[in-house]
Amino acid sequence: MPRCYIGLGSNLSDPQRQLNAALTAIDSISGTRLLRCSSFYCSAPVGPGEQPDYINAVAEIETVLPPHGLLDQLQAIEAGQGREREIRWGARTLDLDILLFGEKILDTERLHVPHPRMAERNFVLLPLAELAPALVLPTGESLAALLQRCPPNRLEKL
Repeated sequence: MPRCYIGLGSNLSDPQRQLNAALTAIDSISGTRLLRCSSFYCSAPVGPGEQPDYINAVAEIETVLPPHGLLDQLQAIEAGQGREREIRWGARTLDLDILLFGEKILDTERLHVPHPRMAERNFVLLPLAELAPALVLPTGESLAALLQRCPPNRLEKL
């Protein structure tokens, strides 16, 4: 089974509770096992308008699902926790992103892996580095190199 990394984020409706509920739901997806989760981090919002701070983490999982099947399950979890897709990068109860799916590189209408903006987001890279500090992406880039180039954003480990 491929190792996959899922980015989690929330800034509405008790974000820490949202992330904990999402982790439980991810672990209950048929053919999927939650291996570990990073610490939770508080980060400044990226997106339009005034928004509360986010709570972010990265989960490491194994799954027998194909990438789009996993995406469908993650989007169902988001919807079940009240996610509304009205404003791109707007405030949300839950955001679940497939960051990496084993060694796959995907570029489809619905899914881009590795996640196309992860290199710009310290709230993704630092939790990922907590789980896999020596990680090399399927593109050949090391996580360490991405971290060195990542723009700063306010981030606090909880």
